Amino acid sequence: MSVVPLESERVDPPAVDREPAGGIAARSLTQAVWLRLRRDRTALASGVVSALLVVVGLAAPLIEKVYGIGPLDSFKDDLDRFGMPYGVAGGVTGTHWFGLEPGLGRDLFIQMVYGMRTSLGIAFAAALVTTTLGVLTGIISGYLGGWVDAIINWITDVALALPFLIFTLALIRPLELAFYGPREAVPGWFRVVVLIGLFAAFGWTSTARLVRGQVLSLREREFVEAARATGARTSRILFKELLPNLWAPIIVVFSLSIPAYITSEAALSFLGIGMLEPTPDFGRTIFRSLNYLQTDPAYVFFPGVTIFVLVLAFNLFGDAVRDALDPRSTR
Repeated sequence: MSVVPLESERVDPPAVDREPAGGIAARSLTQAVWLRLRRDRTALASGVVSALLVVVGLAAPLIEKVYGIGPLDSFKDDLDRFGMPYGVAGGVTGTHWFGLEPGLGRDLFIQMVYGMRTSLGIAFAAALVTTTLGVLTGIISGYLGGWVDAIINWITDVALALPFLIFTLALIRPLELAFYGPREAVPGWFRVVVLIGLFAAFGWTSTARLVRGQVLSLREREFVEAARATGARTSRILFKELLPNLWAPIIVVFSLSIPAYITSEAALSFLGIGMLEPTPDFGRTIFRSLNYLQTDPAYVFFPGVTIFVLVLAFNLFGDAVRDALDPRSTR
């Protein structure tokens, strides 16, 4: 004879053995972000294009070997007596995919490949340096407060008030003369370091302000109070307790700063204070192409479209990452 237990005596199976109601499983932040990005077609398309362009920039020497033409190779025999490429669309052929540069006779395709390498290298390095500086100053300012916060805020206000373009125009040449004579050739790597340093000097402020605001809202939370109560050192609280809770805004700032630095570097080169010859660069190429708007529009078209696609892809992907990391987003 079987005995039916009373309702109060019944014991449900352990929760771990049952599937969650509605089939919804708990996900980590990484899994949730990845799922949102996979569902966003714009994110997938822009992410694929961005990754492809990064691979092209990194593989520039390999592409040069396969293509058979270097960025400094000149083909002046393929130019007419006015320095214009023979043929249509600026000399586009099976050998020269984007044609030739008027006057110089260099292959425009390999110039764009190495120009992408230049822009992405400077942009990624500048974004990494500025984000690191901004996070460090912001987290220290927000947590310590007091006179430390006041000094950092004052420095931030001064940096925000300084006109970036004017200071760049005023500083680049004196910096070069401090290390090289007026008749010496300035190596390309030196100008790269100078540009990254100038971007870092002016670009850390927005990240610092953002991180400071986040830390001000986190420093009175229970987990921080518990860490203080256990006698944890300040460095541990900053980098073990607070920093892991700031990764979402940090990633967003980093991803959106890359296209900003790409356009900034191109703008400086366009004005003649960025990368110098013979280093391939988008801004300087576009500046030279303006003299050939009517006679060789392809010379303007190819570098213009290349940098447009590059910046657009990174901007769209940065926006998608921001939406994926935002729990209030419905995308």
